[in-house]
Amino acid sequence: MKKIWMAALLLQAAGAYAQGLMMGVSEGTSGGLDHAQVIIKYQGLADVIGRAIKQKVNVVFIREFAQLEEGLKSSRFDFVIARPSDYPARGIRDYRYQFVASAKPDGQCFIVVPKDSPIKTLAEIKGKRIALPEEVAYMTKFCKAELRDKGIDLNKENVRYVREQGAVAMYLTNNFAEAGGLASYSGVAKKWEQDGNRVLHKSVAQPYFPLIASRKIKPAEVEAIKKALVAMPDNEADQAVLKTVGIQAFDITTEQRLRDLLKWLGN
Repeated sequence: MKKIWMAALLLQAAGAYAQGLMMGVSEGTSGGLDHAQVIIKYQGLADVIGRAIKQKVNVVFIREFAQLEEGLKSSRFDFVIARPSDYPARGIRDYRYQFVASAKPDGQCFIVVPKDSPIKTLAEIKGKRIALPEEVAYMTKFCKAELRDKGIDLNKENVRYVREQGAVAMYLTNNFAEAGGLASYSGVAKKWEQDGNRVLHKSVAQPYFPLIASRKIKPAEVEAIKKALVAMPDNEADQAVLKTVGIQAFDITTEQRLRDLLKWLGN
């Protein structure tokens, strides 16, 4: 199976390189789009980047995390915009990619409880059943790091690991757990609040959906791209691009926080 998707990626890459640079896009496990839909969603952003450096930039959909890691390791992608954020962070730390920007707003871990929960403070989740996505998931590591900093060691707590964030909400609403962790940017977290449920605690903010560039992109080109991204909210056409991608704007000031992210997560 790995050989099949690698072969498909190589063919896809060959076509992209024949026409220009390549921007890999990963929406993580929360993305439900196919390749054609991803191109429609992100080609506008690729065009903004391309105009800034006077080159054609094509969108390539990255479905699997292994594919994303391999593409970063081999510098196959000229640009990568990806969530979860630990992959771009590793791209910078381990594979010599350059920071370009991250999306606004930042990402957070929300510790949530049902609307009728008697729990009022974060400290009260100690000894309770806590639902989190699977143990290897980025947001689980994010929530663990936040709670560690708040004096709660989840290795000593009654944690129920579930397949995905939707299952976290299901555990809470069906009384299989008293508290849970959700990504602030997830549809599950948004619906949780819309339904009148409570966010007990919001974590420290960390860079969300970072955009990085391979070392093949010249520093002057990276600076031109940053300038173009920052200016996007001032242009009506680019505002539509931001809306299509699903973010408010780009932030070019978060490089150090992204570089510090892996250490904070314990990676």
